[in-house]
Formats: sequence, C-alpha cells, structure tokens
Amino acid sequence: MIAVLLALMGAISYGVSDFIGGLASRRTSVWPVATLACVGAAGGTLVLALALPGHPHPSDLGWGLLAGMGSGAGTAFLYRGLAAGRMGVVAPVSGVGATLIPVLIGVLAGERPSPVVWLGIAAALPGIWLVSREDTGAVVPGGPSGLLDGILAGIGFGLLFAALGQVPAGAGYWPFMGSQLVSVASVLVACLLLGGDPRPYAAEQWWGLVSGLLAAGAGLGFLLAAQRGLLSVSAVLTSLYPAFTVLLAALVLREHIHRVQSWGLALCGTAVVLVALG
Repeated sequence: MIAVLLALMGAISYGVSDFIGGLASRRTSVWPVATLACVGAAGGTLVLALALPGHPHPSDLGWGLLAGMGSGAGTAFLYRGLAAGRMGVVAPVSGVGATLIPVLIGVLAGERPSPVVWLGIAAALPGIWLVSREDTGAVVPGGPSGLLDGILAGIGFGLLFAALGQVPAGAGYWPFMGSQLVSVASVLVACLLLGGDPRPYAAEQWWGLVSGLLAAGAGLGFLLAAQRGLLSVSAVLTSLYPAFTVLLAALVLREHIHRVQSWGLALCGTAVVLVALG
C-alpha cells in the first residue's frame, strides 16, 4: 500500500507540474520554460543527493544517465505539445507510452503482478487513451492537437521510468540527480536542433522552476515506489498523471471534459482501486 500511495503522489505532482509548465509555455515560449523546469528539477535532486548520498555503483549512475536522456527528450516534446495543442490530448497520450514501456520491461525482468493488478493495468491503458479523445473523434498525428509530440514524450518518459526503476535503494540519490543533469543537456540539444531559444525573456517563464521542483518530487515518489514494489505497478500508477492535468485544465482553463473523457477518468480511478486491492 505504501508503494501505491508513493506512486499516486508522483502522479499528482507530475500532473500539477505539467499543468504549470504547459500554461507558462502556451503563454510565452516552450523552450525557456522546459529548460528552467529541468534546471529546477536538477536543483531539487541535488539537495536530496547531498542529504542522502548513499553508495551508488557505476551501473547505478549509468541507469541514472539513461533515465536523464529519456526525461530530457520527454520534457522537450511534452512542453512543445502543451504549448501548441490541447493539454487534454498531449499529456494523456504521453502517459500511454510512459506506461507501456516500463510494464514491458518489468514483465521481461520477471515481474508477475497478480490477476487483480493486471485488471488494473488493463483499465489504466484505455483510461489514459480515452481521456485524450476529442469530441470530433480521432485526432491526426502532427495536427494542431499535439498528438505526435505526446507520443514522442511518452517514449521518453517510458525510458525514464524503466531506467530509474533499476536504481536500488542503497544507491542514494546521486543517480537520480545525474538523470536530471542529463535532462538539462538533452533539452538544450533538442532546443538547438529544433531551432528554439532556451534563454528566458519573460517573468512568467520562471514558473518553469516551480514545475521542475514538482517534477523532481514526482520522480522521487516513483523511485521510492519502484524500490518498494513492482516497477510495472509503480509506472502504471505514476503514469496516471494526465488525469490530474486534465482536471486542472478543466477547473482553471475551463477546458470541456466531454463524455468519453469522463469514461477515461472513471477507468483511471478504477485502475487505482484495482491496483491497490491487488
């Protein structure tokens, strides 16, 4: 149960982080916000690493670096999608990839969730997908909804969860901190390759630091959950973060939650209950 609660705390933190970062990106520019978010996350994890250094092996640091590559790529594409498309599409689609990849890795590594947990996983995947649906039906990749960016972000975040889940509790937080440093470099590289400018020029963009601190807290919740439970279960629950982004978008921005999205939210809630019972 502790692992379930930690993963849900990670989902809430990620959802709020994505909402804040996406809103700032939409109103100004994506790249300064994404860069500051990664810097904020790196600063937060540095404090953790100094307070609880642990005893990491070189392989643990390697997993952290790989996680950072996924985190940086995921953040870059997520924020670009949130700035240009609907929050209710980009964030949920990214959650599907963030779920599928670590679940597959966990099963290949020998994890065997109970039948009830498998039912929860089976409910989570269509739940996340239904939350992403538009009133007019299926969205088109690369269109104004930001679906393609959501898919690419999901691949990046799936790599983040799968790699970070390999770090044992005794390694401390230096691997986690290393992942955030790599994510800063990854976002800067993606920015330059895509013709962006990472330099902040508006006060509102500094909200990216807040978004990054929340993301660091979310990553911590997932890491602790994966160390205390199954990687597949922790990844599924943490990947429910789009539900919280969609709810915030509805409450603050008045984005409409249509009937199909409501079904998706209901399935996400069902997934949490089933995983907790399992």
